[in-house]
Amino acid sequence: MKYLIDRQAGSPAYMQLYRQLREDIVSGVLPTGTKLPSGRVMASELGISLITVRHAYDLLADDGYIVSRERSGQFVSFGGLAVPQRAASYTASVSAPDDGFPFSVFAKTIRRVLSQRAEQILLPSPSCGISELREAISAYLARSRGISAPPERIIIGSGAEYLYGIAVQLLGRDTLFAIEDPCYPKIRQVYEANGAKCQALEMGADGIVSGRLAGCSAGVLHVTPYHSFPSGVTAPAPKRREYAMWARERDSYIIEDDYDSEFAVATKQIETVYSLAPDRVIYMNTFSRTMAPALRMGYMLLPEVLFEKYRQKLDFYSCTVPTLDQYVLAEFINNGDLERCITRRRRRQRQG
Repeated sequence: MKYLIDRQAGSPAYMQLYRQLREDIVSGVLPTGTKLPSGRVMASELGISLITVRHAYDLLADDGYIVSRERSGQFVSFGGLAVPQRAASYTASVSAPDDGFPFSVFAKTIRRVLSQRAEQILLPSPSCGISELREAISAYLARSRGISAPPERIIIGSGAEYLYGIAVQLLGRDTLFAIEDPCYPKIRQVYEANGAKCQALEMGADGIVSGRLAGCSAGVLHVTPYHSFPSGVTAPAPKRREYAMWARERDSYIIEDDYDSEFAVATKQIETVYSLAPDRVIYMNTFSRTMAPALRMGYMLLPEVLFEKYRQKLDFYSCTVPTLDQYVLAEFINNGDLERCITRRRRRQRQG
């Protein structure tokens, strides 16, 4: 067996195995339908525990690279086999508050910012948001999602709904916006309220049905690849690549609404659509789920061409997030408190 585990590496053994298997699946060394060695065989060959192998296999399954067949084992599913439907078990509300919010830590952060920043919090924010917050988000995206996000191309706004409206003004009201069907109702409502027309594309077990996507003539595709609401469907790796290819072939844009992705089993390793086509994707997320819905703060990362268009067309807008809130969130991220908060919530979710 060619797979090797480096005991001196800084990466956990299960992640080393996951990456090696993923590379072979994507490159075609392990084609669709290939049966992987059993967990016990893999563990014996590599000198690692069965739990370690199972963890790596779980991550591959979560990302859609393999599928488990009862009493038969694990099979490569990249590009071919059906992906199990996840919607039935997804019941979370998109706006339900989480009682694990670290109020005491957040309060200390606010007091520290008030003490250290003083009159700075009274100054107006630049249109795109303060540089401290954009730099903090850029570093956070690199750590958590493996995204290279130039801080200057990050736009801060008061939640996803505001950013949806900015996207319409940026891409044009005469542009047809394709959306998932079903989708979070406010997506259609905001787009139509801003004068855009929407085309609903039927959702299947792994994302938008391929036939509907292929026949779509929209200039923009809005997708929520992780836990689309209300269906609960997560788009696996093949579907995300299909979205990226659609945008490239049609010279269109994708709005990747990455809401809730922080709570994936292997958040950092799940490919974003942005990473597959950074010049065709607007990456968007908020802090409503990771912190609290009332925070009303989100961000979008624009491709270079669209950022230049934003500067020319929309840079006159004032930032809709108070300067104090931006400094506090930047401090909260830089101190590692956001990631500790997410880790605690993931742990509670696993415990049910």
